[in-house]
Amino acid sequence: MKKCVLLIILVITSAGCSFFGDDEDDSAKNWTVDRLYNEAKGALESGYYSKAVKYYEFLETRFPFGVYGQQSLLDLAYAYYKTEDYDSAISACDRFVRLYPQNPHVDYAYYLRGLVNFNRSKGLVERFLPLDTSQRDPSSGLQAFRDFNELARKYPDSEYIPDAEMRMVHLRNLLAAHEVHVANYYMTRGAYVAAANRARYVIETYPRTPSVPDALVLLAKAYKVLEMDDLSGDSLRVLELNYPNHPGLDEVKDILIR
Repeated sequence: MKKCVLLIILVITSAGCSFFGDDEDDSAKNWTVDRLYNEAKGALESGYYSKAVKYYEFLETRFPFGVYGQQSLLDLAYAYYKTEDYDSAISACDRFVRLYPQNPHVDYAYYLRGLVNFNRSKGLVERFLPLDTSQRDPSSGLQAFRDFNELARKYPDSEYIPDAEMRMVHLRNLLAAHEVHVANYYMTRGAYVAAANRARYVIETYPRTPSVPDALVLLAKAYKVLEMDDLSGDSLRVLELNYPNHPGLDEVKDILIR
C-alpha cells in the first residue's frame, strides 16, 4: 500500500514538473503571438493560474504593444489576483489604467483593484473558520471602499456597479464595527475621551450601519463616566428613541459615579 501511495506521489510530482517544466518554457519562446495568447487564455480559463501568469508575463515581455497587449494585461492582473499575488495584481491594474485610460474595459481595472483589496487581508484560516473580520486591520478594507467608490464616481453605468455597491455596504459595516471594537478597548483601558471620540466618529461617519446603536451606548457611557451629564443624556435619548429595546439602555442607567 505504501509503495502505491509513493508511486502516485511520484507520478503527480513528475507530471507537475513537466506541466511547468523548462522544456515547455523553451518551446514557448518560438510560439507566435497568437499561439502564446491562446495558450495563456486557455490556462486562465482552465484555472491553471500560475501557468497563465507565466505565459502572460512572457507575452508582455515579447510583445508589449502587440494586438493582444491591452487584454493580456487585464488577464494578467486577474491571474495575479487568483494566485494571491496581490501587489502584482494592483500594479497591473494601475499600469492598465495609466496606459489605456480610453479602453472600453478600463472600468474592470478599477473594479478588480477594489476586489483585490477587498480580499487581500483575508488569511487562510479566515476562509474556513467563522472569524469576526471586523477585528482585523481595516486598511485594506478602507482602500477597497475607496476603489469601489472611484469606480462608481467615474463609471456609474458600469456593469460592475451592482456588485461594487453591495461590497461597499459590507465594507462600511465592517469599518464601523472595527471602530466600535476600538472604542470598547479604550473604555476597558479607562481612556474615556478616546472612547467617546471613536463612538462619535462611528455615528457621524457610518450612519445607518448596525454598529450605530452600540456606538450610542458607548458614547452615553463615556460621557456619564466623564460626568458630562447633558451629553450623556442626549446620547441616551437618541438611543431610546431609535432603539427602544437595546440592552445597552439599562447598562448606561446602571453606571454609578463615585
